[in-house]
Amino acid sequence: MASLEKIIGLFWFRQDLRLADNPALSHACKECDLVLPVFIDDPAEQTISQVGSASRVWLHQSLEALQSSLRDKGSELFIAQGASLDVLRSLIDDSGASRVFWNRCYDPQTIARDTQIKQTLSHCQPQTFNGLLLNEPWQNLKADGTPYRVYTPYWRAASAKMDASPDIIKPIKAPKEIPTLSAKQAANLSQCVSLDELDLLPDKQWHVPLMAHWKVGEKPALTRLRQFLKKGASDYGEGRNLPAVAGTSQLSPHLHFGEISPRQVLHILADGQSLNSLPDGELIFAKEIVWREFAYSLLYHFPQMLNEPLDRRFASFPWGKNTENHLRAWQQGQTGVPIVDAGMRQLYATGWMHNRVRMIVGSYLVKNLLIPWQSGEEWFRDKLVDADIASNAMGWQWVAGCGADASPFFRVFNPVLQGEKFDKAGEYVTRWVPELAGVSAKFIHKPWELDGQARAQLDYPEPLVDLKETRVRALDAFSVIKGTK
Repeated sequence: MASLEKIIGLFWFRQDLRLADNPALSHACKECDLVLPVFIDDPAEQTISQVGSASRVWLHQSLEALQSSLRDKGSELFIAQGASLDVLRSLIDDSGASRVFWNRCYDPQTIARDTQIKQTLSHCQPQTFNGLLLNEPWQNLKADGTPYRVYTPYWRAASAKMDASPDIIKPIKAPKEIPTLSAKQAANLSQCVSLDELDLLPDKQWHVPLMAHWKVGEKPALTRLRQFLKKGASDYGEGRNLPAVAGTSQLSPHLHFGEISPRQVLHILADGQSLNSLPDGELIFAKEIVWREFAYSLLYHFPQMLNEPLDRRFASFPWGKNTENHLRAWQQGQTGVPIVDAGMRQLYATGWMHNRVRMIVGSYLVKNLLIPWQSGEEWFRDKLVDADIASNAMGWQWVAGCGADASPFFRVFNPVLQGEKFDKAGEYVTRWVPELAGVSAKFIHKPWELDGQARAQLDYPEPLVDLKETRVRALDAFSVIKGTK
């Protein structure tokens, strides 16, 4: 048992795997003599280690990076596995901790779990903080106290608050040191396991080439942000639509795991300016960061959005039947539509997909194949390294036309026209669909129009469905629910 003369605080890492701008960690270091930093691999659904196979691989490397950062501060990351309340109780008993600190999460299951934990551990004075968002979901509401369901007024209100109070985006510095338990005290922690014992990595080595595309951790996240702001932010308005170029920040997995905070992003981006006075490219990027906030606001106020359409008409939408083969072909990048297949193969190879292409493959699945958006959301959740529960659900409801501020269902993306507009030379397609490397730009997005001999020489599938016919079919299906409430 630790000495009663020292105040020991337990800090619980969750979706905040960083030392800088970590308010709960900062308060723990200020209020306690010793801090016990803990990560818990909780088997409950929706917890950060249970999102999907690609995310678990990222989590393994992120925890490695965090462990290194903590050791540089004279501390150690203690890892445990099991139901969070049981683990916390055991660690408190073993360490003599009298305070508990964590940063809040906003999905319904975690809120319910954390509420129970706070009540059960009330003797340890639990303190919780906002380390995930710019504003709490209950802080940016309409004048009548109800949540926004349209993004533009949400942005106006949020950005006005941040411009009026710049401290909202002022990050907290990392603690200079994080004194923790002695080796003798740490030996008493019966619940602790090694990182490898979490079994976050798969038995097969598919993750090795996938993670070769990424550098994981707090320091690489800041480096990626600064490189993007230096080289790509000014052209972000156009670059974010071109999948063949590095026109996006690719910060999404770092934000998801909390290796960097939205406060840090906007603070460095704004560099003392008001958000609304930023140049066009930087302003659009700022709006994308706040779009993520909008997703969490929707999740908090409408928790059913994880599984159910916010537009209740879609609860009775006449989806297609016997679509298993089509779903499998979509998942494997074998639909016969080049830009769709390129996106799905990029997802499998890198754990990430360009945002413009996410919209294209989502529209194709939901509207051309008439497969429910939940099937796409589930696949993305397993295969994305940035499988953020709020953004993923909102994105799929957006493309399916059934969410808040969603793209109308009758807006059916034509993948050929999208490819010709945003991947004119076919560079993106030929990178991920090498079977089409010799096809000219004229036919790269519609190889089925090649003459018979040229088409026969391609080792590439025929289209699953006719794009024009399935567009009409989708609109006919929508007409069934269009007038309902």
